[in-house]
Amino acid sequence: MEVILLQDVKSLGKKGEIVKVSDGYARNFILPKKLGVEKNAKTLNDLKLQKAAEEKHRQEILEEAKALGAQIKNQSVTLKIKSGEGGRTFGSVSTKEIAVAMKEQLKLDIDKKKLVLPEPIRTLGTTIVPVKLHPEVTTELTVKVVEA
Repeated sequence: MEVILLQDVKSLGKKGEIVKVSDGYARNFILPKKLGVEKNAKTLNDLKLQKAAEEKHRQEILEEAKALGAQIKNQSVTLKIKSGEGGRTFGSVSTKEIAVAMKEQLKLDIDKKKLVLPEPIRTLGTTIVPVKLHPEVTTELTVKVVEA
């Protein structure tokens, strides 16, 4: 019997795949637990429509990320930090502080996890911080750290 999986099934397949299983396995395990449905014309059509809707949704998310990336590209954020002699700072600037400053100064609510900062900023001056908005969209934000 051929079955269209509605969920990922370990050692069988991923959601949306069409797999061939024995009749007993399908009747006694997959169908009662709603892990899949029997393959027929209606379910194949439903699967095709569902995949088209998911692809459209992914495309919309990608377009939104590209638009946001273009908006961020030409922006900069200024942060104030205390410093001592020779431009040595007391503390550092982390992604959390940059995200808060973006919300206040640019009115953009970006999650701190999207800011790719290998290590906190510990010097005064300008730093380019990569912002990963989507697996395919990465942009750069200019962060200016000035003395308070």
